[in-house]
Amino acid sequence: MNNCYTKLKIENGYYIFKLKQLLAEKNISINKLMRDTNTDFKVIKRLLTGDMVRIDIYVLARLCNYLDCNLSDIIEYEKDSILV
Repeated sequence: MNNCYTKLKIENGYYIFKLKQLLAEKNISINKLMRDTNTDFKVIKRLLTGDMVRIDIYVLARLCNYLDCNLSDIIEYEKDSILV
């Protein structure tokens, strides 16, 4: 896994936040993303760091449209391989 990803452990798996890597691949700055998608910095920052409780599907739809990507290119869920 690329070290630009942020992995957040939850009950039986992980959320993997991949926006930082996607922006780097597309050579898009956070400021440009904010301006072009009319998305608040705090919201973008939470998607970069994984510091969130709820995910706004409208924001994700805007980002997917703007970045021409799928949801799984921004956030992914991975189950634990071994469940106790």
